[in-house]
Order: sequence, then C-alpha cells, then structure tokens
Amino acid sequence: MSIDVEDYFHVAALSGVIRPDQWDSLPSRVEQNTERLLELFDKHHVKATFFVLGWVAERFPALIRKLADHGHEIASHGYSHQLIYKQTQGVFREETLRSKALLEDITGEAIEGYRAASYSITRDSLWALDILSEAGFTWDSSIFPIRHDNYGIPDSPSAPYSIETASGAIIREFPLTTAHIMGLSIPAAGGGYFRQFPYPVFRYLFRNATGFGARPQMFYLHPWEIDPEQPRYDNASWFSRFRHYTNLDQCYGRLERLLGDFRFGTVSESYNAYEPDKTLLRSDQLIRLA
Repeated sequence: MSIDVEDYFHVAALSGVIRPDQWDSLPSRVEQNTERLLELFDKHHVKATFFVLGWVAERFPALIRKLADHGHEIASHGYSHQLIYKQTQGVFREETLRSKALLEDITGEAIEGYRAASYSITRDSLWALDILSEAGFTWDSSIFPIRHDNYGIPDSPSAPYSIETASGAIIREFPLTTAHIMGLSIPAAGGGYFRQFPYPVFRYLFRNATGFGARPQMFYLHPWEIDPEQPRYDNASWFSRFRHYTNLDQCYGRLERLLGDFRFGTVSESYNAYEPDKTLLRSDQLIRLA
C-alpha cells in the first residue's frame, strides 16, 4: 500500500491551469485528507508507505511525524512534483537532496525509497537513477511497464528487479502493477485506474496481477482522490478533468473494500516477501525496452 502525499493542485493533470507560484495561495486539503487515510489504515491495521512531497513536508512537518509515529514507512516523492524529464540534472539533484534532508530531519530516520512525480523516470530520464543512488536511496518505485502519454517503459519487468545504473550503482525497482491478459499489459496499480474501472473489474485485475494471491504487488493512491469536495477547475481540458475528477465520491468506499479483499504492508515489507531477486538489468537495456 503506497500513498503519494501531494495536494490536488500539485497534479500534472491540472498543471495547465495552476502554476507552481500559485500553490501557496490556494486552500490546502492534503493534511485533512491524509489524516483520513491514516484513520482508515489504523482501523484496518494496515501499514503503508507514504511517498511524501518535499513541498508538503516543509509546510506540514507534524503530519509527516505523525505518519512515522504510527509505524508507516516514509519515502520521498521529490520536492516540487515536476516531471523529471523536463528538469535539468542539476535541478533534479538539488531538489532530490533537499526533499530527502527535509524528511530525514522530520523523522530522524534514513530515507531510502523514492517515487518520481507522475512516474517520470522513463527512457529519457534514466540518468535520475544515478542521482538517486548518489543521494543514498537504495530503492525506487517510479517505473510503470506500460505505454502512456506521460510515463512508462513498455516491456520492462513487471516484478521487482534491480537496475545497474550508468555509473555502476545498483538500485532496486518495485514497478507499478500491471495485469497480463490475452497478451496485453493492463495497468492495475491504483489511482485513476482504480477510480475509473468498476470495482469488480479492478479487483479482478489486481488479483490477476498478484497471481491470485501468490505474490505482492503495488497499489497507490493520492490523498486528494478521496476528496470530492476539493475545488474544481472547469477551465482544464476535458481529458484532464476526466482523469482528475472521475469517481472521487466513490474512491474512499472502494478503498475500504480493497482493504478487506487484500492484505497490505509497506513497500519494503512487500519487496522482501519475494524470493531473492535474480533479475538485474542495466540502464541501457531499459532504454532498448522503451
């Protein structure tokens, strides 16, 4: 179970109508929504991994401390929620170190896990893995083995594996979940897919991806996805509004059903539940898969 701790105005789907320099003037809802998820996880005795945006940690340190105090795993979601392949390496390095230091100062623990904004480690930004390794991260969960307009490395492994970066460092990868049906890879990791598919369809796809309970898989959600009362931006494109607002009013109930249908733990616990991983890919091999 993984939660990307960001606010509604951080998302890529609304970036065409909300600028980063507006964020501080907008009503934040991330604290109350994350608290609601925390209460739900406590109720169901679930420990999750919270990928925290540095921008959020800077403004709500008590929230992040509370998540850690409740026994949840804290990982990094970067600082500014910008697509990595649209950043320079220098900017990405500065933001990565900044957000990691923030989280470590708040929790008093080493932060070893990372997830890119909008899964934006692609064939054009595999250099980011070297910077993550240099910064002290040991694992990543940013690569989606699908074709998508904003992210994905098609035909990359669907089970956890290790990557040898261009500099020779080794970083573990826990990819986002896909179900394999009739030769097709169907995204079944959570988020918009969780909201847009009818719940029985998503449950089947997720169960298929787990080998019907035989192996761990990754689920993800954002706090804003359980918040149908958030401000609406009707000046966004039709497609962006579809991606962002579809079934927000149903998501919390579906999540509670999911917690009853599957067992969940942190990313590190789930990764360690696999047999020792024998798959090692070099970053240049991933480029050829894309």
